[in-house]
Amino acid sequence: MTAEIRNNWTLDQVNELFNMPFNDLMFKAQVTHREHFDPNQVQVSTLLSIKTGACPEDCKYCPQSARYSTGLEKERLMEVEKVLTRAKEAKEIGSTRFCMGAAWRNPKDRDMPYVIEMIKGVKELGLETCMTLGMLTKEQALALNEAGLDYYNHNLDTSPEYYGDIITTRTYEDRLNTLQNVRDAGMNVCSGGIVGLGESAKDRSGLLIALANLPRHPESVPINMLVKVEGTPLDNVEDLESFEFIRTIAIARIMMPKSHVRLSAGREGMNEQMQAMCFLAGANSIFYGCKLLTTGNPDEHFDQKLFKKLGINAEKGRDYSDETKVAALFEQINEQTKPKEKEMFYPA
Repeated sequence: MTAEIRNNWTLDQVNELFNMPFNDLMFKAQVTHREHFDPNQVQVSTLLSIKTGACPEDCKYCPQSARYSTGLEKERLMEVEKVLTRAKEAKEIGSTRFCMGAAWRNPKDRDMPYVIEMIKGVKELGLETCMTLGMLTKEQALALNEAGLDYYNHNLDTSPEYYGDIITTRTYEDRLNTLQNVRDAGMNVCSGGIVGLGESAKDRSGLLIALANLPRHPESVPINMLVKVEGTPLDNVEDLESFEFIRTIAIARIMMPKSHVRLSAGREGMNEQMQAMCFLAGANSIFYGCKLLTTGNPDEHFDQKLFKKLGINAEKGRDYSDETKVAALFEQINEQTKPKEKEMFYPA
């Protein structure tokens, strides 16, 4: 029986899923996953920070905020050619989508021509494009769509009720308005959140409800585990229990059956058994390579080896048989991208 696509979830219904026996929940998530996806395929993206640091927002989890002392080096907007070079490298190692993130509250008019040039250049390479640039006006969303942007990322981060404890410089409604501008312009939506922020179980349910009850489910739903960074207000928050994270992945799969659920930030702290459980729970998208925006990701060969152990292939039939070539490409790219510190920005 095909899972129903719903946009009317209630808190009691989602709490009931969280309270299911773990094995029953995993079975339900896996059955739902198999109705809509090949269970042994994972969508692979590469993420690049095109402008780092000095963000005016006060997101308590983020070292890119100008309000916190985290030792992060500020960088200007990258040159277009450097971005395209990195996109070519991403394609060589098997990524099918290239995601570009800028630590802005919103893009300025002076930035848009460069951003548009990046989108067009990456599209010409045959890659899907994704960007996260902060809040967008209707006009900016239309311009990005016209340039060929496939996905726009704008996370809800947490539940509406807990949001004010994490961010005060923009409202939940601001985030929803940007998502609506993206939809109205004709682009795909990438939107998820972060768990382990010190939120309650009710807030994890609330985040998933806010996402699943959008008029149309996001095509991509990144679920991030908080990466604690010294100097941010959340650097000493209590760790989220691993099974609670896996449950969150499983319930995202059940509630949004046709969405790609991305196992996103925090993977570096997860062993291969935990990641395998997340794939079993319905995660079918990851970022590939040793660096996200400003944080480490699993070792350059980790995903390649884990995919082989699990019999998983990247979407579009990526072949991992030529390990020598892939390993050499990883080594070349990772030397340029190794993060100096464990720092994080959560675009996707």
